[in-house]
Amino acid sequence: MPAILETHGLTKRYGQFTAVNELSLQVEQGAIYGFVGPNGAGKTTTMRMLTTLLEPTAGEAFVAGYSVRRQPRSVRRAIGYMPDFFGVYDDMTVWEYLDFFAACYEIPETQRRPLIGDLLELVDLAHRRDDQVDTLSRGMKQRLCLARTLAHDPQVLILDEPASGLDPRARVEIRALLLELSRMGKTIFFSTHILADVAEICTQVGIVEAGRLVTQGSLAEMQRRLRPHRTLAITLLDRGTDALQAALFGREAILAVRVADQAPQGVAEHAVVEVDFAGDDAAVSQLLRDLVQAGLPILRFAETVHDVEDVFMQVTKGIVS
Repeated sequence: MPAILETHGLTKRYGQFTAVNELSLQVEQGAIYGFVGPNGAGKTTTMRMLTTLLEPTAGEAFVAGYSVRRQPRSVRRAIGYMPDFFGVYDDMTVWEYLDFFAACYEIPETQRRPLIGDLLELVDLAHRRDDQVDTLSRGMKQRLCLARTLAHDPQVLILDEPASGLDPRARVEIRALLLELSRMGKTIFFSTHILADVAEICTQVGIVEAGRLVTQGSLAEMQRRLRPHRTLAITLLDRGTDALQAALFGREAILAVRVADQAPQGVAEHAVVEVDFAGDDAAVSQLLRDLVQAGLPILRFAETVHDVEDVFMQVTKGIVS
């Protein structure tokens, strides 16, 4: 897929401090791209440059083919931006709030009424259309702000920490809404430090630390780059591991064998042997078959899945003290 958002050496300095350091990334059209990093990593500064709110010190960025430096008005037409802290006008109703922003985008009055109805249905706020904005919960305000970013039907949504400060239920609702927007053809670029959100919905991930892009790609691609082999966890019915280690010794696809220091919860009375294995799925199946035929007391045989926290900790290790 072509890139709808890309940066080349994007840099922002404040005096001697470099907030964003030669950042180059690509976001495919239709992707849900999670821009991941701890507080202070440069996520918000990057987003403000992408949305033309900050002038880059160096480098370039393009959104929907438009340069953020040379064509800022075209960029603003192509994006819907939701900042980490957004203002709401408390003396307005929900409907008036959306009508105001639709008018700012020069949407004719005859089109605004059906448009607002559709937006409120999309974010599940149709039942609150006549309520004052200041009576909404934080989660509802987040959804209302997201509806506001959609008023002019942008190609790209740039969302800064959209789930920040929300309770678990509201976070689930926001994630479901982002998935629905993706199905509608929107490209979504959102920042977060909540790794569970990334694992649930992202098709692409970029990890940033100390202003630098450490790695990007799908989670599966990152896992393969960081750990090109698979890890098998073999749980035995008893505590003895000698027979299993002997059966594994000398096999070409086996890179390492070790007895786990601590068994997973619920199998403390059993031995667990971890195997770094370079074979494919067929080779894994054959290994299990061989071990069972050898009469080994295997209770469990499973591949260890490395989650997004493992990926994040490995790629950021040693970048900052």
